[in-house]
Amino acid sequence: MGRAVPEKCEGGMTIRPGIEFANLSDIGCHREENEDSLAYWEPETEEQFRQKGRLAVIADGMGGYEGGQQASSLAVKTVCEVYEGSTERDPQTALVQGLQLAHTRIQEYARQHPGFLGMGTTCTAISLREHDLYFAHVGDSRLYLVRGATISRLTRDHSYVGRLVESGLLAPEQAETHPQRNVLTAALGIGIELTPQSPVQPIALEANDVLVLCTDGLWGQVRDDELKRAATSKSPEEACHTLIELARQRGGPDNITVQVMRVAANGAGNLASGVSP
Repeated sequence: MGRAVPEKCEGGMTIRPGIEFANLSDIGCHREENEDSLAYWEPETEEQFRQKGRLAVIADGMGGYEGGQQASSLAVKTVCEVYEGSTERDPQTALVQGLQLAHTRIQEYARQHPGFLGMGTTCTAISLREHDLYFAHVGDSRLYLVRGATISRLTRDHSYVGRLVESGLLAPEQAETHPQRNVLTAALGIGIELTPQSPVQPIALEANDVLVLCTDGLWGQVRDDELKRAATSKSPEEACHTLIELARQRGGPDNITVQVMRVAANGAGNLASGVSP
């Protein structure tokens, strides 16, 4: 399996106790290049860590190989830059500001490089401060919460099919295999207005909760119950490898990227052995 190199946010990259974490990206079985980007970041100092917590970002570019790769990379770098440098006390505000600036930067880049007109990207960014989860999201990459025997999707797909489901015209199970499920209605770099999805209040996490960030190259091939089983029965690193291999076995038509974060049972946990630097 080919691995995408995570974008390097500035700051310390040691994963502090409190979670187990791993991430992995694969080119899939039919693409020539990987247009997905991802990052994980923690601040260097303990004071900054108390203020900002942990940051994870995932993006799935579109607009051809160079355009899609450039868009997703620019989105991840911008979100990291804004979040690291933000003086906002509210992580949620910093995440939304990061996506909004990424939207503008991608459009500016496309105007300066006419060959990249139409490039864009999904982007889902999460912040975990103590046990409070914040997120901001645009597109059809997904954030799942696995708690006990249940799995919940916290993000909604900004897609044509997603709108049909929300309006009651299409059943969720039909949406997973609909031929137009990848037609986006919102993405960074596309359109004028950008309104990221974000929760009004942070989501309180519990011991043993598992967060899964993934692009459509994964969720398009792997069922929710399979995702839940891997997230709960395996270590984050084993879960990443298992899920990507499952998507590849089913054809791997797209790039496949996943990040898995498990909240430690005792609030301390061990340092993760994930693949993020």
